[in-house]
Amino acid sequence: MAKSTVRYVCQSCGAVHGKWAGRCDACGAWNSIAEEAAPEASPQGKALAKGRVLDFQPLSGQGEPTPRRATGIGELDRVTGGGLVAGSVLLVGGDPGIGKSTLLLQAAARLATAGAACVYVSGEEAVDQVRLRARRLGLAEAPVKLAAATSLRDIAATLDAAEAPDVVVIDSIQTMYLDTLDSAPGTVTQVRACAHELIRLAKRRGFVLFLVGHVTKEGTLAGPRVVEHMVDTVLYFEGERGHQFRILRANKNRFGATDEIGVFEMTDAGLAEVANPSALFLAERRGNIAGSCVFAGLEGSRPLLVEIQALVAPAAYGTPRRAVIGWDSGRLSMLLAVMEARCGIAFGGHDVYLNVAGGLKIGEPAADLAVACAVLSSISGVPAPADGAAFGEIGLSGEVRAVSQPDLRLKEAAKLGFASALMPRRLRSANRKSAPPEGLSVREIGHVQDILNLFPANRGKEP
Repeated sequence: MAKSTVRYVCQSCGAVHGKWAGRCDACGAWNSIAEEAAPEASPQGKALAKGRVLDFQPLSGQGEPTPRRATGIGELDRVTGGGLVAGSVLLVGGDPGIGKSTLLLQAAARLATAGAACVYVSGEEAVDQVRLRARRLGLAEAPVKLAAATSLRDIAATLDAAEAPDVVVIDSIQTMYLDTLDSAPGTVTQVRACAHELIRLAKRRGFVLFLVGHVTKEGTLAGPRVVEHMVDTVLYFEGERGHQFRILRANKNRFGATDEIGVFEMTDAGLAEVANPSALFLAERRGNIAGSCVFAGLEGSRPLLVEIQALVAPAAYGTPRRAVIGWDSGRLSMLLAVMEARCGIAFGGHDVYLNVAGGLKIGEPAADLAVACAVLSSISGVPAPADGAAFGEIGLSGEVRAVSQPDLRLKEAAKLGFASALMPRRLRSANRKSAPPEGLSVREIGHVQDILNLFPANRGKEP
């Protein structure tokens, strides 16, 4: 038998090193290399045992549609693609205290009340602590089976029974350990091995498996990236502690779209669904104030209206600041350069602050036009129309480009009582056939200089 040796494994990326170092050469993380016992090497020259011949199937075969189980939480069902698929594995990540355990406990309680056999295994809390949370959420009477365990051998022996459950929640995968490995719980080796065994068990028994994952200080899921490749769905729970809104976003989904989001509100009774997030994000908006503009966005198939706030102030030092919350800071710098080059507005002596109200993070470039309106409104002191919304992408030459599904954005703005909208020009004749919603005045622009007409204080700054 080969003698086991010691190896040094990076806990961020899983790279193996021959000796300890303060910095991982593979991913660049500091103080992430830990000592682990190397697995025993297989004897040299040992041939593989003969396996069975695979039975290939044609690609055009007739298959039944994948059945889904509704959780009873509409926002969660939206993100997962319409419900849970039997045998699927979902990895849920998020910052500490954001509400991961609360959401999964609520989902398990509703599924159990609907007749599904649900098991909640906690490796971080005792059973009494889970009961206290359930009592606070009003779920104490739900028939959910609880257990506090960290040994994967015990958990697998319990789940691998004749009466397998329908839904299993493991909170969290970083607390599980396999006694056949010498490394500590939470290390790359343990997380990879425990996730592999649980996924194999879920596929064989056909139950839905939820894995709660910790995140690093950079906001990515802790542990090896191979875990994200092994699971079927990766869900991120986002939100700011200062806001009551929580966003559930799918970064990977083998059974649905990856651009859908679910919006929740954190209350004393747990997470509540937000049926109309646009109205909630605009609830505290004050109109007729310079530096504010409403963006008609789109998250997946859901239109979403949010307020974009900008503040342009004289720079106190030689180097102006660019602070952004909820948007791409690099795109803001590009947009300021475009307005300075194409419109002649100097931002070199001003600090620019940008904020997406409500804690939402916007990733689509269609927010360029709303950001430009908010910045120009702040530097000129002229408020943007309080009953107006804007959307459109701005190119480097200053042109305003068309974006996807403008009719859906206009319909959402009209539904919330907006009277005007600023949007790109419709170049295709097919889009001109659709009339704007009743009561909504639409203004189409083709260049960023056309926005200056909304803010008279900036007209004289044109080149």
